[in-house]
Formats: sequence, structure tokens, C-alpha cells
Amino acid sequence: MGAIEKQILEVEKQMVEAFNRGKVDEIVDFFDEGVIGFSSTRHERLMGPDDVRETFFYYLKESESLEFNITSPLIKVVDDNCAIMTFYWLVVMVSGKKRREIHGRGTHVYAKKGEKWKIVHEHFSRAHHG
Repeated sequence: MGAIEKQILEVEKQMVEAFNRGKVDEIVDFFDEGVIGFSSTRHERLMGPDDVRETFFYYLKESESLEFNITSPLIKVVDDNCAIMTFYWLVVMVSGKKRREIHGRGTHVYAKKGEKWKIVHEHFSRAHHG
């Protein structure tokens, strides 16, 4: 695994940890100001950090506790300033005795901005069950 792949995986790890601590502002810092994309929580296109923030609050307000994990990350390095990561995700929401699992797929497109990798595009979708 190359240096860029390791850097991208570290960003994702930090984002997962921030999500599981409920630190939405820390999560949003991983996104570029001009981020666009699609969420699993709404049909409309995401445009900017405020829209990204809303998607995380959706899960946080829907449960007493939750856990977010990603699996099977695959990173395609386009060049020294661009990389694409696809992965599977799982959100486990718990409220009282009710436990709900939401499975999905995700894509993050990263661009190098100065010394930091920022997400410029996100696409999350819930899993299709045959």
C-alpha cells in the first residue's frame, strides 16, 4: 500500500471515530467547502458542508446511541492530488430495546488541498437486498 492510500485510510479512520463520538463539526472538517454529492438520508443533492452536517445529524437524532463502521475500502489513486475510495458501511442505531442496522455503499472522492486530503464528492446509498 502506497503513502496516498495510507493517508486516505487515516482520514477515514478519524472520520469514523468522530462520528461515533457524535462530533459532527470534526466530521465536516474532512470535507471541502465546495463538496457536492448524494446522501442515503435524502433524495436532493448535497451542496456544501451545511448539507453534509445535516446528514450526520439525521442519524444522531434518530437514536439514543449509534455506531458507524466501514469495511472493504478500495482506493484508486488518480494522481498525486486525487483519489477515489469505495467502501461498504454499516450504521447501528439503538433506542431503548430497539436495534436497527442500516447497510450501504459509499464513495468518497478526495482532492489534496495544501497538505490535507479533503472530500470533494460523497455518494452514499443504502444496500439493495435481492
